[in-house]
Amino acid sequence: MAPPPPSGPYGPSGPSGAPGTPSRGTGRRRTAELTAVAVLAALLSTGGTVAATRLWDDTQSPSSASSSTQLGRGTDTGPVTQADASAPNWTATAAAVSPSVVAITAQLAQGTAQGSGVIIDGSGHVVTNNHVVSGAQKLQVTLADGRTYSAQVRGTDPSTDLAVITIDKAPSELTPVAMGDSEALKVGDPVMAVGNPLGLAGTVTTGIVSALNRPVTTQAEDDSQQQQDPFNGGFQQQQSSAEPVVTNAIQTSAAINPGNSGGALVDSSGRLVGINSSIASLGASSGGQSGSIGIGFAIPVAEVQSIAKQLIDTGTAQHAYLGVTPQNGTASDGSATRAGAEVTSVGAGTPAAKAGLQKGDVIVAVNGDPVDSAESLVGYVREQTVGSPVKLTVLRGGKSIEVDATLVARDTSGG
Repeated sequence: MAPPPPSGPYGPSGPSGAPGTPSRGTGRRRTAELTAVAVLAALLSTGGTVAATRLWDDTQSPSSASSSTQLGRGTDTGPVTQADASAPNWTATAAAVSPSVVAITAQLAQGTAQGSGVIIDGSGHVVTNNHVVSGAQKLQVTLADGRTYSAQVRGTDPSTDLAVITIDKAPSELTPVAMGDSEALKVGDPVMAVGNPLGLAGTVTTGIVSALNRPVTTQAEDDSQQQQDPFNGGFQQQQSSAEPVVTNAIQTSAAINPGNSGGALVDSSGRLVGINSSIASLGASSGGQSGSIGIGFAIPVAEVQSIAKQLIDTGTAQHAYLGVTPQNGTASDGSATRAGAEVTSVGAGTPAAKAGLQKGDVIVAVNGDPVDSAESLVGYVREQTVGSPVKLTVLRGGKSIEVDATLVARDTSGG
């Protein structure tokens, strides 16, 4: 039986219809974009990936680590000044960034698995993917210089696949990563991925930004559904009915493999622009290849900073809420037809209702950024902060109108 529609920040029922429903072994396939390509998680288990599944439900409580909201090195400038932006000195970039990236080893009920993380302040806080640490009974963090420390979960946010852990008795000379600006990225910009792929700590790969705001859907997981992978000793995750993770991701050609999860995607100046979280793989009909095929995805740093600050401060994160149930749809725009997120219902008293959104409206842009599917709308809403004003471009009756809404915090009490 298919899982019920998830509850999310975009509305009480989530995207409807088959195109927005993840299924075992597949990711959402977009015509002419991801044909025969399934979205896979770059799992912490060395060598283990499955399509559209990457999380386990969090069962751990946040530690009592001290609060801090100043992330990064406290400067807007990168640690590396490139003499020629068209031909970056990647040796300098790697040397500057590697001390900020750690290898994470997770002791699970059924074995050991590995992932990556990024040091975000001098107090020992490390941001990573939720699927790297959730379900772990014990965590160890290995710095670039080889020193290993135990660590505790500070907070997790399964709906964005982000988590913060705290290094126990962290050394004073930690090197926090420099924070970049994912909003300033352009397609074609050079980037570097740094992490722990296949257990090979300190690995760097380079590529470009292949696309921006790419809707990527992966599925939350239940820890009880892990299965031993006899091929590599890792853990292969099976689909559950939990809420899917939807990200308007940075797509990159930099090689990302299992174990890169939670690692850094940086620009040529050494500034963090994203947290590597998932990869694409050829489908079963093509042999089920699960290594890098040059299509990797990262969570934009703007979203990472917002969630990480909340996790450090409180151990949990609030999410912005619009209050519609969307599905993939099309509408007339003059003599043309445009794809977008069709509103199938509007919750009473929600920001959407107050803004005047109606059933049948097709949302085609958020703050000027194109929306071509229900998942795209979900991704844009999830990356906003509570209280953010958004301008929605809506097609109604063959005409384009602008609708202003102010997002509120999602009510997680069931209302």
